[in-house]
Amino acid sequence: MSVDTASTPGLSAGRPAAETVSVPRVPTLPKVASHLHATPSWDVADFPVPKGREEIWRFTPLKRLRGLLEADGTGAKLRWESSLPEGVTLTRISGEEARALGGRAPMDRLAVLAAANADGAVRVDVPAETELTAPVILGLTGQGAETVVHEHVAITVGHHAKATIVLEHFGSATYDAYVSVLVGEGATVNLVELQLWDDDAVHTGQTSIEVGRDAQVTAVTATLGGELVRLTQTTDYAGVGGELHQYGIYFADAGQHLEHRLLVDHATPKSVSKVDYRGALQGQGAHTVWIGDVLIRKSAEGIDTYESDRNLVLTDGCRADAVPNLEIETGEIAGAGHSATTGRFDDEHLFYLQSRGISEEEARRLVVFGFFTEIINKIGVPDIEQRLLAAVTEELSATIGSPVQA
Repeated sequence: MSVDTASTPGLSAGRPAAETVSVPRVPTLPKVASHLHATPSWDVADFPVPKGREEIWRFTPLKRLRGLLEADGTGAKLRWESSLPEGVTLTRISGEEARALGGRAPMDRLAVLAAANADGAVRVDVPAETELTAPVILGLTGQGAETVVHEHVAITVGHHAKATIVLEHFGSATYDAYVSVLVGEGATVNLVELQLWDDDAVHTGQTSIEVGRDAQVTAVTATLGGELVRLTQTTDYAGVGGELHQYGIYFADAGQHLEHRLLVDHATPKSVSKVDYRGALQGQGAHTVWIGDVLIRKSAEGIDTYESDRNLVLTDGCRADAVPNLEIETGEIAGAGHSATTGRFDDEHLFYLQSRGISEEEARRLVVFGFFTEIINKIGVPDIEQRLLAAVTEELSATIGSPVQA
């Protein structure tokens, strides 16, 4: 494995330029009149400054965005540390080149400002028919919350390639990013996005996934840090037979606002999407928002989809908003469903564990770990899985206490 560490992505420009990869492009689709999502656009003028009453903004505390809705580009960047297996390239390209690669255009003002103010884009390319035996690790660290940072990242995975790609966010920042992930025909991709920011960080933007014909994508998002995190995640299908398994965990402490907005757009036949998000909340003012929207167009016959969000409230003073949506334009489907739940500890689970000699505190800890571990194990990178379990342990110490050492 080769390791490339630079203070900015531009310092890695000496690496070989990424070869052009043939990635299927999503066909031009008719607009859908819906209050649940805006029409994608690269033009900032198409997204006026929100007032907070709009459907896609009503849960977001706009005053806590630190001016990101009207921010100009500063030229500032996060510190990048990248671990690139053999054959994978990281280069800086222009914004026009990044847009030409494909992917859904920005869905809100934050995402379009991220792309417009990023001064180009970072491209990470996995060549066609490459089977990586080690993950691509992209570590992004903020140096302070005082300066606004915009970024545009384009990840391309060629046809019939296999790769695990991890984006990790650390440190302190006011960060707005647009990320596109373009997955070629028959490829298998495990995409992991970790928000492990310091307590004063703000992170907004959009991740746009495009699934090629017969491709399989597993996407895992974990958000445990930051003062405010608002992420929009979209999925499009570029051909028949694409498959998405999307997982997420989030853990909100006192005063934290963690918001995840998902759109899965089924426009091709016989595609699959399965969404499973789980969150925990503790402390006064902890607030989580999960919006899941699945759009099934008339052309999407034979698709199968289900989305779920579950929230575990650990203390008083928390608020979890969960809104699953289905927009269905055809009845010729294999299956479609959704669910959302919010509740406290299951008394029967706690009683079962305590009846076997486990203390109440340890029983509560085990329930939370069981709640999250199933998702964390989807990552497939042991070091990162252990890091997330340690982060969950640290979160729980605020309300349940630290585990007893043997």
